[in-house]
Amino acid sequence: MALTACGTEAPSPPRPAESTAQARPSTSGTTHPYVGTWMTADNHIRQELLANGRYDEARGKRDSAYTGRYEVTGDHIDYWDDSGFTADGRFEGDVLHHGGYLFYREGSAAYRRAVATQG
Repeated sequence: MALTACGTEAPSPPRPAESTAQARPSTSGTTHPYVGTWMTADNHIRQELLANGRYDEARGKRDSAYTGRYEVTGDHIDYWDDSGFTADGRFEGDVLHHGGYLFYREGSAAYRRAVATQG
């Protein structure tokens, strides 16, 4: 998640304000549209946005390299890592711009194009 590139350390990150766009199940059983796995084209960084508002990021062979909570408002995402760092990003369809990286929704056409151009 490149927390060092865009994050700051905070001893106790504040709880974000409640939002209708928060990533958690609704009473109708639907989840936020960005819930799922996002990865870099080389598959080195894999970030899972869970429906309960938590994320779990793997890097290379290291599972759960970063974990924490997140909130999505519109196309903006804010992260509060369990270690105290904060970060943010922006969605453009099936592409997530975050920490100087491009993440692609798993299985999307955007991911397939990115992998093909890596060649």
